Amino acid sequence: MRSWFVLFLFCFFTCFLSPSYGCTVVVAGRDATVDGSVIASQTADGWYDSNLRYIPAMDHSAGDMAPVYLYLLGEDDRKPQRIGEIPQVSRTYGYFKTGYSSYNQHQLAIAESTIGQKDELKAFWPETKAIMTIEQLAVFALQRTKTARDAIGLMGSLAETYGFLGSCANEGEALAVADPNEAWIFEIMSVGFDWSPDSGVPGAIWVAKKVPDNHVAVLANASRIDFIDVDDRENYMFSDNYMEPAVRFGWYDPSSGVPFNWRKAYSPDSGVWASSSMWVRGRTYGIYRELAPSVNWDPYGELGSYPFSFSPEKKVSVPIVMDLLRSTLKDTVFSMEDNQAWLVPGVNGELRKSELATPLPDRATRTLLNIPYSRPVAAKSSWSFVSQSRSWLPDDIGGVLWIGLGLPHFSCYVPIYSGSRDTLESWRNFDPEFFDPLSMRWCVSLAGDLVNRVYQRAMKDLVDVRAPMEGEFIRSQPEVEREALDLYAHSPESSSQFLTALTLSRMDMVHKAYWSLCRKLIAKYAGNKLW
Repeated sequence: MRSWFVLFLFCFFTCFLSPSYGCTVVVAGRDATVDGSVIASQTADGWYDSNLRYIPAMDHSAGDMAPVYLYLLGEDDRKPQRIGEIPQVSRTYGYFKTGYSSYNQHQLAIAESTIGQKDELKAFWPETKAIMTIEQLAVFALQRTKTARDAIGLMGSLAETYGFLGSCANEGEALAVADPNEAWIFEIMSVGFDWSPDSGVPGAIWVAKKVPDNHVAVLANASRIDFIDVDDRENYMFSDNYMEPAVRFGWYDPSSGVPFNWRKAYSPDSGVWASSSMWVRGRTYGIYRELAPSVNWDPYGELGSYPFSFSPEKKVSVPIVMDLLRSTLKDTVFSMEDNQAWLVPGVNGELRKSELATPLPDRATRTLLNIPYSRPVAAKSSWSFVSQSRSWLPDDIGGVLWIGLGLPHFSCYVPIYSGSRDTLESWRNFDPEFFDPLSMRWCVSLAGDLVNRVYQRAMKDLVDVRAPMEGEFIRSQPEVEREALDLYAHSPESSSQFLTALTLSRMDMVHKAYWSLCRKLIAKYAGNKLW
């Protein structure tokens, strides 16, 4: 009976879950950025919990237990369910919480991207005894560690002990983990639905590879780590059992003399989560092409033709990474905006692009115009972020989480310093069932929908509102940090209060600007004004 139930679950998830919920990650080492920051970033693509809350640092008593939750993503109406517990530590650090929590008070950043794993590895709740989802592992890492290496070691150890449970289509996961000094890519897989803590074997397999300091790495929902140098502990971390499932299932023969390839051993050979899928390759091509344009990247090339990481031809900055997250793959073979179906006769009979042409056409429009779908970087996001971690500044001031709610193509990034201790109500009150102009995410969603109706005209209206705000945030950053440092020298608490107040005022300004934009867009383009 049990095997039939598991088979049913497998068929359900395989047939009905699509890759529209994949996330894109870009991470840059300190020598690959214009100012020496370590940068991490992510688009959270799916209908996830985007309510941005600050969870403060806390002290705990001896013997306390920390709950382990399922359904932390908030992608449906299921509330987080407590499914286990682990021993608590004496003190947990403050962090910023969303469906995928991403940043803590010590400048530790975690960016997530689901990756495929072979069917035999998958674990299904509640049949499995594995309880550690990637979002729960990230929370524990943000609460308990300060460095990327320590975060990876903790997440790997917890997953081995308590079992890794894939929460996005039961697949594997990849994270970019960054601190003020270095960045890593961490990949983790389950070990099968029948694992239990008393089996005597680890409940996960995982590997991590350091991103060279002068390189950029990209995650687009596919494994990027292939060969593992077990003797190079400076640049690799891994579970002792990383090869065991591949041997057990016949995916690798240690006596063959062929080096073990993690990606080939555990990634699906076909299907939407395979590394050969065009929804993976299109985003990878777009970002590599943007940062290393002189290289003749093949847009249809196998993922293996793209290196794990690369040196950008121009050092990257926060605004450059923001643009990458907003990318619709324009001017590439994957651009839906550039499809010839959008061409219409002009006044003199010449063909021109329709003002309705958009890089983000919905399914009905694509079907009507016969436009093939190409997955852009700026997909159906709940939020996105770009983080800066800087070693030469105190944690409170050196860490900045630039975050935007909703689709990054339409959202505005607001900087939140590690020293900030609160977020604005309008940035944490989103209810997906009811529109509310007092919700920042609803304002971004409405503005994006209105712009997308007549994109060629209305996108300028949005940019005219957004660009001055983001530009001022970036231009004023040195001045803000000088003032924060002056306060910090006398009282770190005063610096934190200053940064918190600044964050709240900026959040409020952006929210009000977007609601005003929505009203302007309605007045300008609604009410049959497009006839």
